[in-house]
Amino acid sequence: MSSVTFEKVTRRFPSGDRPAVDSLDLEIADGEFMVLLGPSGCGKSTCLRLLAGLEDVDAGSIHIGVRDVTHLPPRDRDVAMVFQNYSLYPHLSAADNIGFALRIARMPRRHARGRVDFAASVLDIEQYLERSPRTLSGGQRQRVATGRTLVLDTRVCLMDEPLSNLDARLRVETRGRIVRTQHHLGITTVYVTHDQTEAMAMGDRLAVLRDGVLQQVGRPRELFARPVNTFVADFIGSPPMNLFRLPLRTGGVRLGRLEVPLPRSVLGAAAAEGADTVVLGVRPERFELLPAEDRTTPGLALVVEAVEDTGAVVHVHTGAEPAEGLGPITVRLPGRPTHGKGDTLRVTVHPDDVHCFSAVTGRRY
Repeated sequence: MSSVTFEKVTRRFPSGDRPAVDSLDLEIADGEFMVLLGPSGCGKSTCLRLLAGLEDVDAGSIHIGVRDVTHLPPRDRDVAMVFQNYSLYPHLSAADNIGFALRIARMPRRHARGRVDFAASVLDIEQYLERSPRTLSGGQRQRVATGRTLVLDTRVCLMDEPLSNLDARLRVETRGRIVRTQHHLGITTVYVTHDQTEAMAMGDRLAVLRDGVLQQVGRPRELFARPVNTFVADFIGSPPMNLFRLPLRTGGVRLGRLEVPLPRSVLGAAAAEGADTVVLGVRPERFELLPAEDRTTPGLALVVEAVEDTGAVVHVHTGAEPAEGLGPITVRLPGRPTHGKGDTLRVTVHPDDVHCFSAVTGRRY
């Protein structure tokens, strides 16, 4: 087990008009579960392949522990990788698939079987060891593929969207098992996904990428509470943050007919940029529903366009009145739905619950 360090790592592909990974600086602690998160094409899988030695580094360096592995072949890096496609040998049993690399390494049969049995016990697949992959469910095959990494006793485990082929219920069950296994063994793990809910549930820390550039690194709660820019704000959270581009007024902004005061620091930063607008962010759950009989408290009037009932909470997709000049707005409400399509509701928001970003750079004020 060991730490991983990317130092100004860049990777360019001949067919691309920009680097797939652009000057990446990232430190992953020994035993940490780090999730690389971002939309398709952001460079997260390329980062994993660079670490595994499956892609060449054009600039910068990669260290595992104190070793510079930048130009070492994959076999000398002491890493194991689980791909989206499990690539199990159909003619071998689950046990033989798990222990295949040990057989190639000519490990004595008794020792190899001990490692296979240990991996199977950790992953709770002892009862499936003599079965062929075609008789296993998707989650069971995923655990067999993970078992192949555990028997190798590697320093770093890499996982490239290993749950993307599973149904929703099995994804939740399997991701919990992966996290428990990683915490039990303490293997440094780098996990790639585009699913921010999965990332928030699994990672000790998240690294969000966009167009090959690292946007923010931190614990899931930190990224949710204080996104550094509008991209992270929009990407982290389900449903995503509502973002409004609003003209600055004396002391703040006006969200529909709702006056929202802004801190002096925000007003000063906007003035320093010469900006006359600001991007205001509000999480769906931070809107407060006003009672229908309350016509005195200032609020934002919204018309319900669709309702998503998830059981514990309700996501209400709305539109403001045309005169307000606002786009779609999502509001999260607790409990059972009490509003239907076409209904009108009024909401307010506390000034402490808004996020402010530069309309020029997108950076957080």
